[in-house]
Amino acid sequence: MSDYPDLINIPFNHSFIKNQYVAENPQYTPHPLEPGYWVIIQGSALFLQPGNGSPTLPFGALPEWLEPPETILTIGEWFGKPLRIFSVDKECPVRHPFIAEALNAVIQTVDNTTLGIGGLARQILHWEQQSCFCSVCGAKTLPFSREWGRQCSACTAKQFPKISPCAIVLVRRDDEVLLVRNAQWPAGRYSLAAGFLGLGESLEECAAREVKEETGIDITDITYVGSQSWPFPSQIMVGFVAQYAGGELSVDYTELEDARWFPISQLPTLPPIRSIARRIIDTFCIDVETPA
Repeated sequence: MSDYPDLINIPFNHSFIKNQYVAENPQYTPHPLEPGYWVIIQGSALFLQPGNGSPTLPFGALPEWLEPPETILTIGEWFGKPLRIFSVDKECPVRHPFIAEALNAVIQTVDNTTLGIGGLARQILHWEQQSCFCSVCGAKTLPFSREWGRQCSACTAKQFPKISPCAIVLVRRDDEVLLVRNAQWPAGRYSLAAGFLGLGESLEECAAREVKEETGIDITDITYVGSQSWPFPSQIMVGFVAQYAGGELSVDYTELEDARWFPISQLPTLPPIRSIARRIIDTFCIDVETPA
């Protein structure tokens, strides 16, 4: 196991930003005068400024066409300067000098550190938008001190950011692996079976159920290997490897477009390397020797 690549330091996990990002008590403030960095989110895209290498976060004054809200959410410091985030609607045009880069682009041009801070900002903004009102009585909520939780101004009920756990699993059968395809993915791309945790389930039970429901395959020896924050909008992907235990391949076409057993030596187009799916495939296919 010590020779395997790291399955903790994966893009979108906090380890990619911890050396540059210093969290502080989140606060809304009037439009600031002190220069700082901006994280501007549009759907799943991030506004960036082209640089000599990879695109970078905008710094300092914003162009006139991009007017931020009257109050800005400051979430900490980025390279020692205030880090402020806000979102714009999908109709907002992207003009010079900025470009918009998708956080989940097929071909990634953004460095993993910037990608990580963009993913964090997207999760924070999603939580802020979803938590303005109490889920118990409907009254307005107010932030805690030093936390992302919020408390109802009327009934005092507390609520905290909601993260949806998903199990994702690589299934091996001798020199083959089970891969699935969603119709919404780029042409030819296959990945790992995955799905959301159900009520009363362990993550291992979730992994087994999802594989069974989607492909008809039973699995065993389900082993945890790593996890990844996934800000689309707010998930945690919990990765496993497992062995084939039985069953014939039977694709659930309401969930998938296709599912197949692929020889290790003939894998199809795979997810980008920023994803835990690709990290698991790259890591746990290399120790399966093809029979002579």
